[in-house]
Amino acid sequence: MEWNPVTEREKLLSLLGDLPLEGPISAKLLKSEERDGYLLETLVLDLNGIEPVPAFFAKPREGVGPFPLVIFNHSHGGNYANGRNELIRNSPYLQEPTFAKVLTGMGCAVCCIDMWGFNERGGKTESELVKEMLWTGRVMWGMMLHDNRRLLDYMCGREDIDASRVATIGMSMGGLMAWWLAALDERVKVTIDICGQVEARTLIAKRGLDHHGFYSYVPGLLKHFATLDIQKLIVPRPRMSLVGRNDRLCPPEGVELLADGLRRAYEEAGKPEHWQPFIGGGGHMETAEMRAAWQPFLARHLNLQLPGELEP
Repeated sequence: MEWNPVTEREKLLSLLGDLPLEGPISAKLLKSEERDGYLLETLVLDLNGIEPVPAFFAKPREGVGPFPLVIFNHSHGGNYANGRNELIRNSPYLQEPTFAKVLTGMGCAVCCIDMWGFNERGGKTESELVKEMLWTGRVMWGMMLHDNRRLLDYMCGREDIDASRVATIGMSMGGLMAWWLAALDERVKVTIDICGQVEARTLIAKRGLDHHGFYSYVPGLLKHFATLDIQKLIVPRPRMSLVGRNDRLCPPEGVELLADGLRRAYEEAGKPEHWQPFIGGGGHMETAEMRAAWQPFLARHLNLQLPGELEP
């Protein structure tokens, strides 16, 4: 049977547990303030009908839009108190300035939610949430992905957002979320994942499972999908994947396996230039070299102008 991305996405979704029904999305604006070069909204969204989802939305101070959108996925890092604050305050393993300042400075709007168990959605531990969801037919990773897809629904319905120019980016857990979200949702036109290129079977072979949290394990996944199968659902849309050569959370053998498979897939799709793997120095961190690489990639594929560039 011929490989069909539509049916493969449906099959992948079916493995993610019992997802909430997609009802109307409500948004409550709690605060609007001016930050360093951008406007910041603090929101509470109803994305799943189970619990409210705190969110940040930042957009350029100048201009009225509609702006291209970047979904920023926060990292894990064992820091459950951080969550969406990473967008405006950063984590120690990320470059300065913050993603909010950088992305709004490039002319984008950017949003980020607290994922399940983080920051203002805390109170229950990650392990407690995983156990509770498994008992009730849900999968934590599926619920995380559901919230981010519903976030896309809300953001793409805003008048100040250009729904035809959507990207996603994140580090570590956020990088994993970036490529999963893009695989499941074709509205994501550009994908950038930092230190999130984890090939499942290599991770098992290298006994690296305990380097990662419980949140992303999907029951029965490897009976139906290899990691490469999921990532091929992004082809031919532009994607950059950045990894440090000393990052033990992303075993290099798996990084190379995925890079080779995706190179062939993008070549077969006639868009070899849309796949940009990057292996730099360092470990599990965003290096200065990585930031210097992903900014022009994002600008090129979202048709943005980098700060400091001259008009042609």
